[in-house]
Amino acid sequence: MPSLTPAECLAVIPARDEVATVAEVVRGVRKSLGCRVLVVDDASTDGTAAAARAAGADTLMLPIGLGAWGACQAGIRYAARNGFAGVISLDADGQHQPELLPLLFEEHARGGANVVIGTCIERLSLPKRIAWQYLRLLTGLPLRDFTSGLRLYDCRAVEVLAAPEASLLDFQDVGVLMLLAGKGMRIVETPTLMQPRQEGHSRVFASWAVVARYMFHTTILCISRLDPGLRSTKVPARGAQS
Repeated sequence: MPSLTPAECLAVIPARDEVATVAEVVRGVRKSLGCRVLVVDDASTDGTAAAARAAGADTLMLPIGLGAWGACQAGIRYAARNGFAGVISLDADGQHQPELLPLLFEEHARGGANVVIGTCIERLSLPKRIAWQYLRLLTGLPLRDFTSGLRLYDCRAVEVLAAPEASLLDFQDVGVLMLLAGKGMRIVETPTLMQPRQEGHSRVFASWAVVARYMFHTTILCISRLDPGLRSTKVPARGAQS
């Protein structure tokens, strides 16, 4: 399988009310990878789209909020329709360091995985570590970080995620990973560094009530999608530990 190059890929940045950080992220991606950047504005109420365009990104403005995964999928579909060989996704809040994005391409070149996830285990709190252990047992996926939005998808993964089946997923993490694994995609992780969120807070982990809702929905999703074949699938994860 030929290695992806940044020039062949589209950087997709889902963003909702991230005017304070999105321009810096766009400039960093363009400097680090030199690829086209698409910011998917998830019905922001601030100047996110204008700031992204001023920094050199293309923008796709959604009329209603679709959430992180809905916005990311919109960008993936844009990439599929416009002939990009792959997609690299990252957050607009400044957590992901653009200068480290080449690490994902280096990992892809080493093993030719369909999906490379950039993970930073040091950022995980004890409750998240416990939750991820539970999800590893439930899904059979030996991954260390289920919610990292820093990912590199090749053309096969893009084709799967651009399909209508992927539109039914509420979150970009466990559901997407299970769908990809069920389609035979090879998923690996590579260590990277991340910064604390510069502005605002996580919408998935905003409160214990939201966390409980997330875990409940994720559990139901896992049970509904899990089959014996997926349970026995070994998804290689570089440096993965239980």
